[in-house]
Amino acid sequence: MAAHVVKWLQKGKVNRWLVILTFMFIPVFLLLVFTYIPFVKMMGFSFFDMKYIGKREYVGIQNYLDVFQRDDCFKALRLSFYYIGACFVQMSLALYFASVLSSNIRCGNLFKGFMFFPYLICGIAVGFIFKFFYTRGFVFDTVLSWFGFTQDQLPYWLKDTRINNISIAATSIWRYMGQNMVLFIGAIMSVDSTMYEAAAIDGADEWKKFRYIVFPSIKTVIALNLILSITGSLSAFEPPYVITNGSFGTATYFVVMNKLAHENQKVGLASAMAVILLVIILAATLFQKLIFRYFFGEGEEESWREKRMRRKREMISRKEGA
Repeated sequence: MAAHVVKWLQKGKVNRWLVILTFMFIPVFLLLVFTYIPFVKMMGFSFFDMKYIGKREYVGIQNYLDVFQRDDCFKALRLSFYYIGACFVQMSLALYFASVLSSNIRCGNLFKGFMFFPYLICGIAVGFIFKFFYTRGFVFDTVLSWFGFTQDQLPYWLKDTRINNISIAATSIWRYMGQNMVLFIGAIMSVDSTMYEAAAIDGADEWKKFRYIVFPSIKTVIALNLILSITGSLSAFEPPYVITNGSFGTATYFVVMNKLAHENQKVGLASAMAVILLVIILAATLFQKLIFRYFFGEGEEESWREKRMRRKREMISRKEGA
């Protein structure tokens, strides 16, 4: 019997599956223990009025209703639009610098290293850097004074509610632009060089090369970066938490959720906020994919818009032929 088992295990197909399952066991186990099981427990907590320690009272969907009714919960999500705006600026700058640095220019690798370096700094350190950078009379005010601005002419970058969220959102441009730039450079470098040569023979300028060669070739990477940037904007936490601790109207959805869970001990309400945020992120991701597929397609596949226009032209040509 044992010999038959050993012989069965030594078969190529069985052996291959055993190797796959063996290497998958630990990652899947860790994923279940630290991600999926806690998430299911958190969903259960969202139906209770509870603290970390003490009695639990079942309240059904009341926590979810409270998220939409309280001024400090769902309305804080509107601050994400500042970070979404910053992500579009960041993506535009990353795409521009990637287009420039993907060619062989002098000290190109040095510039790439300088621009990528902020991404290597942890979010807490970035927060402290910009906390002192924006403090009244410190770095930013000093730099602006070199251009003739007096301190009385400058706003309080972190206290003035008209500008403080813009100031904090701008920190994400500095931190993440280099990461997106490197991804774009990798995608641009993979474009077939013969396409550039053919475009140069036809007399295409740099803008036309980018529009008709580079952009269609890297649109999948652009879509991926855009999805990651916007979903990250919806869950912005480190910059407002470290720089202002959510004060002066800078508390994002995630900061409010953290405060409710750890300071106010409203674990059930914070869990409901987390579930709602997950649904919003999934919906935003799906919406972005549909929009991008409609206008630009996916991979080598043409866009839904182009397909519709092509079918429309075909129908018109059939009618004219008839």
